[in-house]
Amino acid sequence: MNRVRRIYCRIFQKAFHLAIPFLPYRKPEILNGVRELPALFRKKCITRVLLVTDKGIRERGITKDLENIMAEEGIILTVYDGTVANPTTENVEEARKLYLSSSSEAIIGFGGGSSIDAAKAVGARIAYPKKPLAKMEGILRVRRHIPLLVAIPTTAGTGSETTLASVIVDSKTRHKYPINSFPLIPRYAVLDPEVTRTLPPSLTASTGLDALTHAIEAYIGGSTTKETRRAALEAVSLIFSSLTSAYRNGNDMEARRKMLRAAFLAGTAFTVSYVGYVHAVAHSLGGRYNVPHGLANAILLPYVLEEYGKPAEKKLADLAEAAGIKGKDRHEKATNFILAIKEMERAMNIPAKMECIKAEDIPSLASYADKEANPLYPVPVLMDAEELEHLYLLVMAESHKKTATIA
Repeated sequence: MNRVRRIYCRIFQKAFHLAIPFLPYRKPEILNGVRELPALFRKKCITRVLLVTDKGIRERGITKDLENIMAEEGIILTVYDGTVANPTTENVEEARKLYLSSSSEAIIGFGGGSSIDAAKAVGARIAYPKKPLAKMEGILRVRRHIPLLVAIPTTAGTGSETTLASVIVDSKTRHKYPINSFPLIPRYAVLDPEVTRTLPPSLTASTGLDALTHAIEAYIGGSTTKETRRAALEAVSLIFSSLTSAYRNGNDMEARRKMLRAAFLAGTAFTVSYVGYVHAVAHSLGGRYNVPHGLANAILLPYVLEEYGKPAEKKLADLAEAAGIKGKDRHEKATNFILAIKEMERAMNIPAKMECIKAEDIPSLASYADKEANPLYPVPVLMDAEELEHLYLLVMAESHKKTATIA
C-alpha cells in the first residue's frame, strides 16, 4: 500500500477508535431459554412475531419447542424458513413481505449467522421501505429503529447475536456486502445450549473457529479497549478449552455452554474493535463461491496471521498465554499459537486449502476485500488489493496454482 493511502487509513482508524466512548454500543440482554420469550412479548404487548430461520433447522425439529410454546401462549408465529447459507437480498425481500402480510410486530432470528443476519436485514428494510439494501452497505447507514429483534443462535461462532453487522449477498451480482449500524444489534439474545445439541461436528468446528477468528482479529487490531481485550482473551481461553470437546461429543452441554459464551464474548469484542483481512477475504469468497463463512475464516486464519508477521507477535503471544500455550519468548509463543490453531483445525478435519478459487477471479476478489477492509479495519499490517491477492494464492489448491498468473 502506498504511503499516502496508508496514512489516510491509520488516521481514519484512529478517529474511529477515539470515537468509541461516544458511540451507542450496547449488549443484548441475555435470556437463558426459549421459554422466557412469551413473557417478554406479553410485556412488550406483542402478539404477532416473524420467525426467520432455515429449512434444515426446522426439519430437524429445533424450532418445534419455540413454535409450540408460542402457540400455547396465544402468540401468532409466522415462519420464514427459506434462508440460505450466505443469505441473499431475495431471502430478505421474501421475509419482509411475510412480515408485512402477517402484521408481525417483532422478529426472531433463529439459527446460525445466516438466519440472524437475514433477520437484521429484514428489520432494516422494514425501517426503510423505500431504501434497497445496497444503499445500506457500509457503516452507520441504518439510523432508524428496527422492530424488536431477538436472536437465538444455534451455532456457537458467528456472534451475530451481539453485533451491529449483517452480511448479505446480492442475488444478482453475488457481491457480498456488510451492513454495519447500531440499530441492528439485537435487543435480546437467547443463549440456550440445548438448541446447539444437534449441530453436526463439522459445523461445530467451523462455527467455533469463526468465533476464534472474531476474538483474535478483534484483539490484534489497533482499536481495542480494556473491555474488548478482556472479552477476546476470555473467548480464546474458552474456545481452546471446550471446542474440541464439543466437536467430539455433541451432547457435552458444558462444552456447548462455554462455546456459546465464547461466541458471545467474541462478538462483543469485534463489534467494537472490528475484524481484519481474514474476514474481508472470507466475505469475498462467500459471495463468489458460496463458501460457508465460518469455514472460509477457519482456513484463512493461520495463513493471514503468519503474513502479519512481527507487528502482530506481541498480541498473539498474549493470546497464546490465554490459551495455555507456552514459549520461551514472544516470537515462540506467537509461532506456537498459530501452530496450535493449525493442529486444532486438522484434528477437526478442516481442510488446509480451497478447491473453489479460480486464478482469473483473484484480482476482482481482492478488489472486493480491499474495498471492505480499507480504511475501516485496524489491522496490524495494511495491504492493498494487489497485496491481498497473495492471500488467495496461499489458500488456493495446489493443483490450481499451476495455472495462476496474477498480474
